[in-house]
Amino acid sequence: MKKILLILFICLSYSGLNAQTNLYVNPEFDAIAEDHKIIAVVPFKTQVTLRPKQMKDMTPEQLDRLEKAEGEGIQTAMYSWFLKRKKRGKMEAIEVQDPKTTTALLARNDINYDNITNYTPQELAEILEVDAIISGEFETNKPMSEGASAALGLLVGFWGSTNNAVVNMSVHNASDGVLLWNYNKKVRGSIGSSAEDLINVLMRKASRRLAYTKQD
Repeated sequence: MKKILLILFICLSYSGLNAQTNLYVNPEFDAIAEDHKIIAVVPFKTQVTLRPKQMKDMTPEQLDRLEKAEGEGIQTAMYSWFLKRKKRGKMEAIEVQDPKTTTALLARNDINYDNITNYTPQELAEILEVDAIISGEFETNKPMSEGASAALGLLVGFWGSTNNAVVNMSVHNASDGVLLWNYNKKVRGSIGSSAEDLINVLMRKASRRLAYTKQD
């Protein structure tokens, strides 16, 4: 029994040490969000950190394509997360722009994954005609997109089973570009094999402080 308790204590301690969270909420977020009708999620800028041995099996072009796919995967996962909240009645009367619409509108203005960080959230919101922009950065050592991996001819087991991920996401107001919400979380361990799994883990508690969603 003592051995079991010791193992549980070690596991809990490891989990606490390896899950870091920083959350900022603008004091005026709730009031500002009352006037919001539609928001958009743009692709997350992604960095996939591979071991030297893995890099030997991948070209720089493949890595670029993989990182882009990961960023778009997080964007789609966030969109799906909002839709599920809306279906469950856990989201206020606000719409989320379809990622396909977002991509098309950005493309018409020559904005893509490679140069999107050259534009301010305020500029992007004006182009997309939304009231707020959700954007962010994503770092991982194990890509969430198995589909992208397969498309690049990489083996499913190429990445291993452990995820190290850091997500830094923000909500900016469209009219003045003010930061309304910022969430930075680092997780280590088994967090699933898809972008949807990752977003569900990350947003489980953070959603309680997001003005657009109701608390469980």
